[in-house]
Amino acid sequence: MDNAKELHRIIAGKKEKLAKIKDRGIYPFGRTYDKKDNIVSIDKEGMKVKTAGRIMSYRRQGKASFGHVEDQTGKMQYYIKRDDVGEEAYELYKLLGVGDFFGIEGETFLTSTGELTISIKKFELLSKNMRPLPEKYHGLKDVEIRYRQRYIDLVMNREVKETFVKRSMVVSRMRDYLTNKGFLEVETPMMHPIPGGALAKPFITHHETLDMELYLRIAPELYLKRLIVGGYERVFEINRNFRNEGISTRHNPEFTSMELYQAYIDHNDLMNLTEDLIKDIVQHTCGKTDIQYEETALDFGSPWKRITMVDAVKEHTGFDFTNAKNRDEVAEAAKKMGLEIKTNDSKYKILTLMFEEKVEEKLIQPTFVYGYPKEVSPLAKTSADNPFFANRFEMFVYGRELANAYSELNDPEEQEANFKSQLEGREGGDEEAHWMDEDYVTALEYGMPPTGGLGIGIDRLVMFITNSSSIRDVIFFPQLRKNNT
Repeated sequence: MDNAKELHRIIAGKKEKLAKIKDRGIYPFGRTYDKKDNIVSIDKEGMKVKTAGRIMSYRRQGKASFGHVEDQTGKMQYYIKRDDVGEEAYELYKLLGVGDFFGIEGETFLTSTGELTISIKKFELLSKNMRPLPEKYHGLKDVEIRYRQRYIDLVMNREVKETFVKRSMVVSRMRDYLTNKGFLEVETPMMHPIPGGALAKPFITHHETLDMELYLRIAPELYLKRLIVGGYERVFEINRNFRNEGISTRHNPEFTSMELYQAYIDHNDLMNLTEDLIKDIVQHTCGKTDIQYEETALDFGSPWKRITMVDAVKEHTGFDFTNAKNRDEVAEAAKKMGLEIKTNDSKYKILTLMFEEKVEEKLIQPTFVYGYPKEVSPLAKTSADNPFFANRFEMFVYGRELANAYSELNDPEEQEANFKSQLEGREGGDEEAHWMDEDYVTALEYGMPPTGGLGIGIDRLVMFITNSSSIRDVIFFPQLRKNNT
């Protein structure tokens, strides 16, 4: 029998049982239930309990049956006997099965094998299941189905539930840490008239009433810094960003980040804050600061390495950018590394390419890389030591960027010049170049104090903490291609 026919047969059988339940005058999709006990709290024999959950195993043996009931907190065996619940109730129980929700009252006891079990004295059908769950012994293994039908993934794979519990813990701990440091949590627009705050291609939509194009935000940065101009000194936002880019194990077009801005500090202060914040989150959620990710031990507890981009390139490729006499010499070194460069790429863009293609993947332990070229950091303050570099850092773990921060550029004239330079790039075909935001320049003209800004990718942080190899494993409903089946 093929799968479609078997599915049809099973569903038909469930509908038949549903009709029989209705014939008994019982509403099969119960209304409310006064659940007193979560399963995780049922921990010893002799307890009188009232709980509810989904039937995950069902073994009927004449006048008595065993099964397992599962709620959000855990799973437990139950035992039901006709003499305990009465013949009429037991006949109803015989119409139930795996996937159904029911509420149960009873008392716990230990079986001969020592398993804590609820002896049911009374039960109530709460919701009838109409479609079979995946085969119980093998669980749900098809990755495509797991992501597309996350609700079934959560039912069948308890470890998936735990991943998202930890994700919630990460966000809660981050929020608590920042509010305890005096940061104010805020919300800024998700639709922008001008996309800005990052180098990325936006999603475009249209507002009918205003008859104007709007852009799903690629970053909240420029709005958060407007709040600093307005007089707040510590603000943060945890929310979604949208980037019209590729999908991979590390990228989802809709992702969650935390961005914060604090007045009167710089990127050096932010290194200290970032290290302390992430270390605190890892300790809180994992119970330790040294964790395993795939086959690699990651140590978030030891002082994190701090290195300039120039030194990182030298350390991992042997090329010393500081000794290069001109752009041609840098370009020649890049070609020897097998890198493709454009004729109009400056030596600083080539340096950045060297770092991205030949160094990033080698930064396994938590590492701060600072001293980014000014050319690729148009919103960052220029270094006082070298006008071609910015006071910016990115933090890497396992070869992946986890955080980005800089001393914010608060000179309105320089910011306007940077925007105009980016605009030239956009007109030259660079779709990821920054747009001109005249209102943001106006805000800076009113005055913004020296400020440090930090962004952390929450999805990637959760990947490390839960040892998840794909970003799809830590997003409830990741973006997928249209299902044409």
